[in-house]
Amino acid sequence: QVQLVESGGGLAQPGGSLKLSCGASGFAFRLYAAGWYRQGPGEQRELVATQHQGGATNYADSVKGRFTITRDNAKSMVFLQMNSLKTEDTVVYYCNANALTRQYWGQGIQVTVAS
Repeated sequence: QVQLVESGGGLAQPGGSLKLSCGASGFAFRLYAAGWYRQGPGEQRELVATQHQGGATNYADSVKGRFTITRDNAKSMVFLQMNSLKTEDTVVYYCNANALTRQYWGQGIQVTVAS
């Protein structure tokens, strides 16, 4: 059974940090690009960061310099270190694994940035 399970969300203060984790199972994670997306109420899901199988990364302009994506293929996990959090980072974050012809999504995890 294919699963992507996020953890590590919750409440942080503006300027604070959180680290999201996503564990993959049921497929060959190392063959997939891994990424994080986010979606606010009534908005489209948007890219936050991706890391391809070879290690190349891509970030949304809004998070460049603040967020860092990493992956551990041996553990089938992808992480998102979020620093200098802003109130506008408050949305649901989704883990994604993409291999062009198929992709998988996690169930989403809430991140709230408030003082």
